[in-house]
Amino acid sequence: MSTPQNDPLQQMETTCGLLLHELQIIWDEVGECDTERDKMLFEIERECLEVYRRKVDQANRSRAQLRQAIADSEAELAAICSAMGERPVHIKQSDQNKGGLKMELRAIVPALEEMQKRKSDRKNQFIEVAEQIHKIKNEIFRFTSTSMVVDESDLSLRKLEELHTELHSLQKEKSERLKQVLDHLGTLNSLCSVLGMDFKHTISEVDPSLGESEEIKNISNDTIQNLAAAIQRLQEVKLQRMQQLQDLTTSMLELWNLMDTPIEEQKIFQNVTCKIAAKEHEITEPDMLSVEFIAHVEGEVSRLEELKASKLKELVLKKRSELEEIYRKTHIVADSDSAMSIAIEAIESGAVNAASVLEQIELQIAQAKEEAFSRKDILDKVEKWIAACEEECWLEEYNRDENRYNAGRGTHLTLKRAEKARALVNKIPAMVEALASKTKAWENERGTIFTYDGIRVLSMLEEYIYLAGRKELERKRQRV
Repeated sequence: MSTPQNDPLQQMETTCGLLLHELQIIWDEVGECDTERDKMLFEIERECLEVYRRKVDQANRSRAQLRQAIADSEAELAAICSAMGERPVHIKQSDQNKGGLKMELRAIVPALEEMQKRKSDRKNQFIEVAEQIHKIKNEIFRFTSTSMVVDESDLSLRKLEELHTELHSLQKEKSERLKQVLDHLGTLNSLCSVLGMDFKHTISEVDPSLGESEEIKNISNDTIQNLAAAIQRLQEVKLQRMQQLQDLTTSMLELWNLMDTPIEEQKIFQNVTCKIAAKEHEITEPDMLSVEFIAHVEGEVSRLEELKASKLKELVLKKRSELEEIYRKTHIVADSDSAMSIAIEAIESGAVNAASVLEQIELQIAQAKEEAFSRKDILDKVEKWIAACEEECWLEEYNRDENRYNAGRGTHLTLKRAEKARALVNKIPAMVEALASKTKAWENERGTIFTYDGIRVLSMLEEYIYLAGRKELERKRQRV
């Protein structure tokens, strides 16, 4: 219990008494009458009462606000605990007179803030799971509603676990649907590849979103059903085209057998003939059943049909072309008159002398192949020598260019070529000597001259040696 010296009320009474005594002294000196003194004292008492009354009212309001804040905090704390499925938090002071309402409120606020934070975190967990659920449902059921609204009255772990269970179930269903869509797309891609169709255009007709990006966004029932329908439609097209191609292949094999078509020509369509008895799932090659490829086979069958009527003419022309190609590759000037006479004879005579005409052409082809084999080594050397001569001509032009050392775009590449050209030109004399030796040996062995595009190779070498000598004399004259 406080001492009298420290009692605020007693101190205030003492202070008021001293002031009143001082006021009495002043009134005595002034000569204030008792009426005026009573009036002033009454006024002082009234003003003091008003001040006290205001302070008391203010203190009452403050106490009521504190009590309401405490009640609201306790109610919110209880509501949060209830929503989160936890036991209520009880915070009471052991001695309510010690510390009062403010201390009681201060004791509740930290617990309330902690629970508010936990509620916010829990709510965010609910929102995250709910949004994932909503997103997957949109993908599966094609919802167009806004995102899910979280019921804040039940944020318990039990409810969160229920949402997680629902999410896992939806994720599994999504994974299964995604696999189903991917399988359908894979089948469609294979069918489009075999049929020569545009895969992206095909799936865009099923669902435009499927062709917009690599990521699959639509796994709805409609999309899966439409993909299955597209697969069935393309499988029917595949079966129809298979039958069409197999009919064409049968006709083509009959025509080949009829006209003894060479194996080399048949190999072009080997991928078709080997599938003549194939089942639907065995045909997987790209464009195997495309409109263009079937038209290509149709064209071959049509060609063979036409060939039936002019087989002899076509065979003669083909053999003649083969003979001319051998002559071209080996740089032999063929006797065009005799080749043409054989072709004309085959065309005009029909099937009368067919065997002898074809035999003569085959004999010429065999002789040409034999000669081509014997000429190969020398031809390689001739072509290397001609290439070296071309580099020599380029080098001469390069050396005559006064600006060849000026810096410019590609100068370093030209310099490198010039270095390689000089090295090659230095080898020409040895190349000429070796080529001349080989050619003379060949001519002596066979008793005939070796020509290159109708010109004797030894004559070409002699002319080169002569011209090279003249160029060397001219260079010496210029140096003098």
